[in-house]
Amino acid sequence: MSSLQSDFEKRKQISVRGIAGVENVQSAKTTFNRHLHYTLVKDRNVATPRDYYFALAYSVRDNLVSRWIRTQQYYHEKDPKRVYYLSLEYYMGRTLSNTMINLGIQSACDEAMYQLGLDIEELQELEEDAGLGNGGLGRLAACFLDSMATLGLAAYGYGIRYEYGIFAQKIVNGEQTEEPDDWLRFGNPWEKARPEFMLPVNFYGKVEDTPSGKKWVNTQVVFAMPYDSPIPGYQNNIVNTLRLWSAKSPVEFNLKFFNDGDYIQAVLDRNLAENISRVLYPNDNNFEGKELRLKQEYFMCAATLQDIIRRFKASDYGSSSTVRTSFSSFPDKVAIQLNDTHPSLAIPELMRILIDIEGLSWEAAWDITVRTCAYTNHTVLPEALERWPCGMLEHILPRHMQIIYHINFLHLQQVQAKFPGDMDRMRRMSLIEEDGEKRVNMAHLSIVGSHAVNGVAAIHSDIIKKDIFHDFYEMTPDKFQNKTNGITPRRWLLLCNPALSDVITDKIGDSWITHLDHLKQLKAFAKDPSFQRAVQKVKQENKQRLITELEKAYNVKLNPASMFDVQVKRLHEYKRQLLNCLHIITMYNRIKRNPTGKFVPRTVMIGGKAAPGYYTAKKIIKLINYVGNVVNNDPVVGDKLKVIFLENYRVTLAEQLIPASDLSEQISTAGTEASGTGNMKFMLNGALTIGTLDGANVEMAEEMGNENIFIFGMTVDEVEALKKSGYDAYKYYNANPELKQCIDQIQNGFFSPNNPSEFKDIADILLKWDRFYLLADYADYIKVQDKVSETYFNQNKWVEMAIHNIASSGKFSSDRTIAEYAREIWGVEPTWEKLPAPNEPRELSGK
Repeated sequence: MSSLQSDFEKRKQISVRGIAGVENVQSAKTTFNRHLHYTLVKDRNVATPRDYYFALAYSVRDNLVSRWIRTQQYYHEKDPKRVYYLSLEYYMGRTLSNTMINLGIQSACDEAMYQLGLDIEELQELEEDAGLGNGGLGRLAACFLDSMATLGLAAYGYGIRYEYGIFAQKIVNGEQTEEPDDWLRFGNPWEKARPEFMLPVNFYGKVEDTPSGKKWVNTQVVFAMPYDSPIPGYQNNIVNTLRLWSAKSPVEFNLKFFNDGDYIQAVLDRNLAENISRVLYPNDNNFEGKELRLKQEYFMCAATLQDIIRRFKASDYGSSSTVRTSFSSFPDKVAIQLNDTHPSLAIPELMRILIDIEGLSWEAAWDITVRTCAYTNHTVLPEALERWPCGMLEHILPRHMQIIYHINFLHLQQVQAKFPGDMDRMRRMSLIEEDGEKRVNMAHLSIVGSHAVNGVAAIHSDIIKKDIFHDFYEMTPDKFQNKTNGITPRRWLLLCNPALSDVITDKIGDSWITHLDHLKQLKAFAKDPSFQRAVQKVKQENKQRLITELEKAYNVKLNPASMFDVQVKRLHEYKRQLLNCLHIITMYNRIKRNPTGKFVPRTVMIGGKAAPGYYTAKKIIKLINYVGNVVNNDPVVGDKLKVIFLENYRVTLAEQLIPASDLSEQISTAGTEASGTGNMKFMLNGALTIGTLDGANVEMAEEMGNENIFIFGMTVDEVEALKKSGYDAYKYYNANPELKQCIDQIQNGFFSPNNPSEFKDIADILLKWDRFYLLADYADYIKVQDKVSETYFNQNKWVEMAIHNIASSGKFSSDRTIAEYAREIWGVEPTWEKLPAPNEPRELSGK
């Protein structure tokens, strides 16, 4: 989105954020021109805007490289305990702006581009989002990488370099269609291929007993090629590494094809191996037991563990270089964090390496594995928990299946010893589920094979202990912890909302950028009229910028005085976008009944992608678009109510939308959302939340006080009680005339006159098969929404509450989350060290 600020305002604003880089303007111009000529082989006569973006990106990367090398040298010399974060998803978004901010060179780059007659914001718009994730889990991983570098941890992210990321969503006739996200088509200036570290990964084959032990033979080999991307900490000269693996076929051809003369087929068959890293699976809330997905998970784990062990063996002791041959110190030097169960095959893979290759005993290998690995759970939805068919695992990874069986045998012996005769408990706690097709429960494997298990919000961690993993909690209560999620303040305030950042910094200084809890100082100014005006002015300017873009994109005239009511997240029934839609219809009906009545204008924005095979979620998107079409074109409604479904919601759009939002919808059924991080981003940017007591909403309410958040709906215990007593949706439908009208309109084709039965299945879900109790929460949701409107009518009160939200956001920094992981799970202490800049002597400087 291009900015509406004048050149003067924009440059003034940026100068506040990065004065330190101004003296380097000439250097930035020289470097830019050098890359344009020598890297891109262009001059100003033929260069395109994208060439200018790449020249700028390479110039910024030059500022990273020496810091990157120095950081790795420092880790090599000091030999700290290293943290390895294994995640199948990293939703990074764009890199350029974030890197300039973290290096403190934004003002220099902006001024250099200005002097060259270029607009830096237009160049930033040309960067492709790195959409290597579906949503919250992948974005959390990206925030964690930022915090690990900022806290000075010797940390590495590992994942897969998907050729195609999360699909690009197009809305055609109200329906979601999917287009491939070819994010690499122009190249990626931030990555560095490392073919010298390419590693073999084995599949299929069989296991043989030999005098020296088990051997996995006759395998098919795929090579894992690493691509490294730099992860800079905030102005501390530390640059960590994200290493993503790309699948490459073995060089050798099958000679049979040459003998048959089918050279072309030999070449084509090589490409099948490379499908492993071709595409991200676009589903994070429903497990599908696809063979390619299993291969992706093992491919990432196998390559990563080889890399970890190589680095462990090559580490130095002080100044004398020594190759480690003993694995006894492995858990003291290596921490492996499993981001959900997707990397859980790291447990049997590490066992295989230690036993079959390194020659350790089972007992020694198991002790090392458990002390090294830790597991984060991200969901309580049964359909999202991974359960791989044993037959598939035996076929693709025969040695690993043997290891899993033996882990389970020893585990069940321990269960039997602690709970003798409790056969039902043994069945529930087995890693192998035997009702129907035999399956491996990967969450159970992750718990048994880890020394720490954590949920991602206090309420979620309690549910894990009381419900889905209760047996394991009873068995090993010391393993279970809570680590409430967080977001990086660098991207989610400093970068995306520079004007608000300036207002805050003017009032309390800039220490909040790395110590977000310092925002609590703002509480003293919540009632200060001048501070309220400053915060309000920023919000209105952000809204006006967004309006300009939305009107252009959606051809809908928006009311700048309206409340921006926003729900953006993956489309899933448990997140209850459909409840939001019922509120839209209710507001529409009220306006139609009383067009001259008092009504606080709203612009309701809903955005998010539905998994391509998720019929109900895609149907909900269509309903929202059809409802919006009716509402937006009704002259009686006018500018009182507008509805926009935001196409192709992604990180970059979030950075533009969240600073302009007034109301954040966090309305999942209590007990279904593990944590959420979008709720934290809205809170930090001064939007108020309407939500259930679910996920991190609970802790947000504790931090800011219930008077500064709009809580509605059933609690977890009340949901459970309703589930047990039996949920009758028709009871709510028949008791509430407004609700009945909404559902009847959906059911009878009011919003789809050309096809009256279009949304009958949505009405059927609400009335017959709703697992998420929308109708039970509807009345309270509408009541609290009325309270939201009443509060918004009093703008002084609203802004005071918004300031309390911002001031209470400190707990939700990913810096705090990572510091807790470091101390309580990984056994390392955040250093907050600042390494010398490239032009300074090598000695460490304090921070």
